[in-house]
Amino acid sequence: MAALRTGRRCAGLAVACALAALAWPAPGRAADSTAVRPWYETLTLNGLLESSFSHNFERPRSRLNALRVFDTDDDTWRLDLLELVVQRAPARAWQAGFRFDLLWGSSVPRVEAASGLFRDPRTGVASDVDLQQAYLTYLAGVGRGLRIDAGKFVTHMGYEVIGEFDGCNDNATRSLLFGYAIPFTHTGVRLSYPFSSRLSGMLCVVNGWDDARDNNDAQSLGLQVGWTPSPSLSVTLNGISGPEQADNDSSRRSVADLVVTWKLHPRLSVGLNADLGHEADALGPGRDAQWEGVAGYARATLGRRLALCARGEYFRDRQGARTGTPQRAKEITLTPEYRPGDGLVLRADLRHDWSDAAVFDHEGGPGKSQTTVLFEVVFPF
Repeated sequence: MAALRTGRRCAGLAVACALAALAWPAPGRAADSTAVRPWYETLTLNGLLESSFSHNFERPRSRLNALRVFDTDDDTWRLDLLELVVQRAPARAWQAGFRFDLLWGSSVPRVEAASGLFRDPRTGVASDVDLQQAYLTYLAGVGRGLRIDAGKFVTHMGYEVIGEFDGCNDNATRSLLFGYAIPFTHTGVRLSYPFSSRLSGMLCVVNGWDDARDNNDAQSLGLQVGWTPSPSLSVTLNGISGPEQADNDSSRRSVADLVVTWKLHPRLSVGLNADLGHEADALGPGRDAQWEGVAGYARATLGRRLALCARGEYFRDRQGARTGTPQRAKEITLTPEYRPGDGLVLRADLRHDWSDAAVFDHEGGPGKSQTTVLFEVVFPF
């Protein structure tokens, strides 16, 4: 628990320093429109509040929803996430900046917290607080602008995001691919470069999957290539590979991830996410694991405030290394969305999951499917 206590103290000190900087009065002087703004006036403070309630129609005896990421608790209101974001973005070449995201909540931080910071590496237990991102940024005046980030940051993999400050997910619940095929966060160094207005690249060297403190002596390598042939079409190819097992520097875990977004019409957009993963010796010496999946998304805007979103996906965990059970899992989700104003988002997920293995908890015993409904409120500020 020492790691958790140290992490809380570091996060608390960081927030206190940032808030103090925001509140510190400027030195008294005559107004001068040509004067350079003090550094503390270039800071921005934003946040997001997310709360939800879910109900499982199978009435699980454990009161838990299987194969879910954040919405695991049945029949209870949750404060999923309170996110505070403090940042200073570099405005020009040869300038430095920083960003950190502090999270509180009864579901999100417990799941995505990195080992060695707010998750005890020995017990695997996380708390209701997490420092999701904390990195320095330097914008080098090389070519079109080389961006260097150093610290802890969210993964480049996947279609969906953890918190919704930087972008809103189409559905309230997270996909199987989001929860079981890819990592959440990384700690290390990330280099990003725009080769042209249509092509960009990223390279990162990190501790691995969700490890603030590495569990072996080897690093993982992440790559991203983004191509935007037109304003309506975006194609991103991601990858990550490296040893992820404790005290094992040779057994590699690798994932290839494809994300495509296409705006077919001003009121209709679709998306695709596909993953293929492999890990050597995941189940013991010579016993490798493989997983793969694909998810499709659609979003139809029905008016200025109303939208309807849908998702369908398939995920195969061949040896059970990701979900704990060898299975073929599928789900389909329908999400009406209403935005009454001022950034407020109201959503309701109707979701059906099924598998070829009896992994779902029913009132009368194990079953091969479950149906849930979830109501969510998201408010950025």
